[in-house]
Amino acid sequence: MNGPIRGKDVFVPLDSIIGGVDYVGKGWAMLMECLGDGRAISLPALGTAAGKMAAKYTGGYSRIRQQFHTPIGYFEGVEEALTEIAGQTYVMDASRSLVTVALDNGAVPSVISAIVKLQVMERMRDVINHAMDIHGGHGICMGPHNHLCRAYQLTPVGITVEGANILTRTMIIFGQGAMRSHPYLLKEVHAVHNENQKQGIKDFDNAFFAHMGFIFSNVVRSFWLGLSYAKLVKTPGDKDTSHYYQQLVRMSSAFALLSDICIGVLGGSLKRREKISGRLADALSNMYVISAVLKHYENQGSQKEDFVLLKWACEDALFNIQTALKGIMKNLPVPFIGRLCNIIIFPLTKPYQRPDDRTGHKVARLTLSSSETLDRLSAGIYNSTDKDNSTGRISHALQLVLKTSELQHKLRDAYKQDRLKSRDRDAYVEAKEKNIITDSEYELLVETDAAIQNAIKVDEFSFSGWKIETP
Repeated sequence: MNGPIRGKDVFVPLDSIIGGVDYVGKGWAMLMECLGDGRAISLPALGTAAGKMAAKYTGGYSRIRQQFHTPIGYFEGVEEALTEIAGQTYVMDASRSLVTVALDNGAVPSVISAIVKLQVMERMRDVINHAMDIHGGHGICMGPHNHLCRAYQLTPVGITVEGANILTRTMIIFGQGAMRSHPYLLKEVHAVHNENQKQGIKDFDNAFFAHMGFIFSNVVRSFWLGLSYAKLVKTPGDKDTSHYYQQLVRMSSAFALLSDICIGVLGGSLKRREKISGRLADALSNMYVISAVLKHYENQGSQKEDFVLLKWACEDALFNIQTALKGIMKNLPVPFIGRLCNIIIFPLTKPYQRPDDRTGHKVARLTLSSSETLDRLSAGIYNSTDKDNSTGRISHALQLVLKTSELQHKLRDAYKQDRLKSRDRDAYVEAKEKNIITDSEYELLVETDAAIQNAIKVDEFSFSGWKIETP
């Protein structure tokens, strides 16, 4: 429940207060203390579950729903949306899984939890919108058989609560992360505020000169990694994943350099330059995404069938990092420094592009049929093949559609040979009478057609009230 909660003469027993009498009046403080943990668990789990549902059942719907005698999932426009759904779901699942490891080990990853909450909920918004686009009218007709409407209604809630995403992106992720993770910045701040002036000067000098050396080393490192495309960097992983580890090292070095440049050029005004801070947050968040999907891929046994999902996710994240860093350099208040940084970080050209159509095609096709990859992608959600269940009816119909695929090819060939007058359901009887299909095959086709109609129908209601009258 969101919004004010009011009551009159409400009695709350002391035993019902968390922490007992000693914690009366401390509820808000307790909520704030567990915010970092809570937003790493609840909302990422919610967003990932919505993505898994969309990947499994939007893919199934796209396979059983036809236009012009062709499954709509085979059309490139729909395929493009299915690619985003499957790819983003893989990213969400990986991001969610990695942050829970930190929680299990007793850490309080406040910045990482902010990254995961932002990334998962924004990607959930995109995934649900794509799923709604594919379902069309089926998605906007409310009723018990609409499995998308509640997830769609929930989207703005997830975006808003536990730290609004605009605030999280522009102020929290880099604003907190820069100070907490920088190897020297916090030491310099502590030295400045040291009451012992002599010790403070000594500590500041040590931290400052180490900081300058750190910046210089990142300048050299970023330029060398840019020239060599990081091909000489030794990394973990196999021959398929080593490239992405190398590019993660390259972008990490570039991010460290550009962070120091922004702090040096903008100083205290960086917190007010929220667009630049937001782009730095985008770069940092997508580096986390690459780390998460590489770890997720290995945790699941480095399945070769899943590599296309890893490839899509890493290429998408690298492109996002490049876009963020380019945007920062273009908008620095001293244009010369931006151009110089661009030469250092990207000395040859823009190295990263969005995943190509061939990769996207392979990702989308994973959602159109049953496979172990789709099972891993959708693991953890409720599964049903009950034809009366809102999602089970799609799974039930998909099984029958895949089972009758060869029969449909047989009918299509017969139609092309002028042995049948049509290729729709009207041809089933004619095909049986002409012995093109057997009686049992006819019954299976009729059952499949009924299952498809049941899966794509929407709810109907009476005029007199909310009585369901769906046939």
